Amino acid sequence: MNVAADELTQKRLSLEARLRELGSVLVAYSGGVDSAYLAWSARQVLGERMRAVIADSPSLARSHLADAVAFAQRHDIPLEVIPTNELDNPAYAKNDGQRCFFCKQELFTVMEQVRVRLGFQHLAYGMNTDDRGDFRPGQTAARQQGVLAPLAEAGLGKQDIRALAQAAGLEVWDKPASACLSSRVEYGRPVTRDRLQQIEAGEERLRELGFRQFRVRHHGEIARIEIDRTELPAATTPEMLATFTAAFKALGFLYVTLDCEGFRSGSMNAKLPQPTTASHAHRHP
Repeated sequence: MNVAADELTQKRLSLEARLRELGSVLVAYSGGVDSAYLAWSARQVLGERMRAVIADSPSLARSHLADAVAFAQRHDIPLEVIPTNELDNPAYAKNDGQRCFFCKQELFTVMEQVRVRLGFQHLAYGMNTDDRGDFRPGQTAARQQGVLAPLAEAGLGKQDIRALAQAAGLEVWDKPASACLSSRVEYGRPVTRDRLQQIEAGEERLRELGFRQFRVRHHGEIARIEIDRTELPAATTPEMLATFTAAFKALGFLYVTLDCEGFRSGSMNAKLPQPTTASHAHRHP
């Protein structure tokens, strides 16, 4: 075994030992590779002494919810789908740089109620070592509410987790990263159900057109489409541009733009005031 593979094995064993030590745990689950691998690992180690919990809210695309539920069913992971109401919180809906704090605060508060009901010992979520330097206010909510991060504790980064998920035969190992729909609305523009539905419908249309890594950014009358640079040639044909224009104007946008820089995580953070992010190498989804 080479050094890199041996190191990865040690990290996996460290994760499993930590989960065993916890005894019982509720895992905040979104269907992304990090939380999916954590939930799967917890199931292997703890059996019935774990549950995955996914928050069902307007900021979660229906296709993502369906994929997450299907993954849990395929891998026999006990799952609770719980409604959350962060959109009813004015501090969340106003959509400033702390929006993610209020989202995670709501999620972990509801999860704590489930934890007490089940008599489980701990809450955990899928933060990894690569997330530690990011601008992610949700981490503050996790710390305040005592939510554990077993992946990070085991020294696992994003690429480690993808490699372990692939080795375990988990189909999500190469799934593109995807944040909640609210992260597509420019900061300072209130998050509403109508705007989230516009974004969800637009991204579903891009998926139907065969694109894999993309975001629809909501700037009021303007839809700003980000598509991975490797896919831009397919996006920039006159025919495809006409398709984009028709599809997004039908959703209520007055102007439709294709971002020349392509897809990049955290592009909305460029609008945040510098003091908010100066201490972070931020890379919010």
